Amino acid sequence: MPFAVYALGLAVFAQGTSEFMLSGLLSDIATDLHVSIPAAGLLTSAFAVGMIVGAPLTALFSRNWPRRRALVFFLCVFCAVHVVGALTPGYGLLLATRVVGALANAGFWSVALVTAVSLAGPGARARATSVVVGGVTLACVAGVPAGALLGGHWGWRAAFWAVALVSVPAVLVIARSVPAGRPESEPELVPVRAELRALAAPRPLLTLLTMALVQGATFCAFSYVEPLATRVTGLDPAWVPGLLALFGAGSFLGVTAAGRFADSRPVAFTLGGLVALVAGWAAFAPASGNTYATVASVLVMGMLAFGTGTALISWVFRLAPGAPTLAGSFATAAFNVGAALGPWLGGLAIDAGLGFRAPLWVSALLTALALGPALRVMARARAGAGAGANAGAPAA
Repeated sequence: MPFAVYALGLAVFAQGTSEFMLSGLLSDIATDLHVSIPAAGLLTSAFAVGMIVGAPLTALFSRNWPRRRALVFFLCVFCAVHVVGALTPGYGLLLATRVVGALANAGFWSVALVTAVSLAGPGARARATSVVVGGVTLACVAGVPAGALLGGHWGWRAAFWAVALVSVPAVLVIARSVPAGRPESEPELVPVRAELRALAAPRPLLTLLTMALVQGATFCAFSYVEPLATRVTGLDPAWVPGLLALFGAGSFLGVTAAGRFADSRPVAFTLGGLVALVAGWAAFAPASGNTYATVASVLVMGMLAFGTGTALISWVFRLAPGAPTLAGSFATAAFNVGAALGPWLGGLAIDAGLGFRAPLWVSALLTALALGPALRVMARARAGAGAGANAGAPAA
């Protein structure tokens, strides 16, 4: 695997830490800036919306740029807004920095996924994707708890400074390791309309839908781990950071497994992951009153969710070879649609009086719904591979 792919993973680690670290800093931010906790929570929502809107827009904005220039530009903007956020005296400016930071993050993700897949080659799409997505899982394991620790000792601004500092070496490494131009093996830039037509074809579109549903299930459950653990399982709140880190560790194992097996057996790996997710979420709900079952489920479900999600990202590139610059942005947008949709649906279930197990049942339902479009995609992929009719379709 080219060293530049690991440099992209380092940058994604910093960005993933920024995206999720506010969950442990909301009370501190609300007190310091004299706003309510729900208002502070909007900082997370603003970031998610910025990612959804920003992924395709920033990809279009930078599609004519050399990839190294685009990556360095987006990462420098991301770093700068965290410096501004750490210094800001007011809530309004901090909210603006979260939106701008999300746009820069979305732009970086869009280019980084395409760059990683291009550098790794057709035979290692899933492995390259796993390295980049692995940065997010490492952020869950180490970055988010570290941000909470910094915030607890030196205030929430220290966490913002830390994200900016981690971004600096990533900028330097990417500037030195990512090739300046487009690889010679790639064709000339495809017109935007042609890329959009490629992504609007049935199989890529169904894959994006599957991604959004699977990520919706993941974030629906992940967002309510704290009340589930403390009010249903009966754990002490001191256990919660450990559970979140355990979910991140499982996620890292999942993306690692996807990197090893999703290229050689994409259909079996992806469908197996989806079926296991439906069964896992459905089993977790009734078993969540037991401490051992909760701890084991958090680890296993993190592994299944991110392993399957990583495989689905690689499917977008397999099925839309005619969208070399926009495939990554649409995959990023689908990921974040799920990240925004899942917590909202889980919250509706809790508000309806269904209890704190309800998000797990919602996750099981969302994943079951994802099986429909996924089965159509995989069936067509098998048929295409068997007939040799579609060079972009993977073999099982």
